[in-house]
Amino acid sequence: MSLAVGTQAPDFTLSDQHGEELTLSELVAEGPVALVFFPLAFSGICTNELCELRDNLAMFADSKVRLVGVSVDSVYTLKAWAETEGYEFSILSDFWPHGEVSKQFGVFVEEAGIATRATFVIGEDRKVLASFETEPGQARDFASYKEALAAIA
Repeated sequence: MSLAVGTQAPDFTLSDQHGEELTLSELVAEGPVALVFFPLAFSGICTNELCELRDNLAMFADSKVRLVGVSVDSVYTLKAWAETEGYEFSILSDFWPHGEVSKQFGVFVEEAGIATRATFVIGEDRKVLASFETEPGQARDFASYKEALAAIA
């Protein structure tokens, strides 16, 4: 079961596609963060979803929300994927311990070894301000991002 709105998100530190370590509590000190969990880099639905986010980064900037992806892929895979697709936002590797952060957020699919598609907007004190997720194999509706950002405005 994923984290509910109003609960406190667990703090974590993960490396992004450039090998830079990012810590949630430090990120939210600068403003809200949209954590976008996804199953696997280079897969069709995930690529389409993140390309749509890439093409709409201004929407997050206008809301003063930092966009951050999270998957169980390695830093090296995420770096290659980000370079291929032109992602200019951070994508964090939840590779080892495998899926640990995804598990803490309640979005790890044990039998598949991946995170499901879940999005959490995290605010001050790591409070979950908005969240939504889809079943495996289903893309998130882009309108859900607009609704989540509008809800925190």
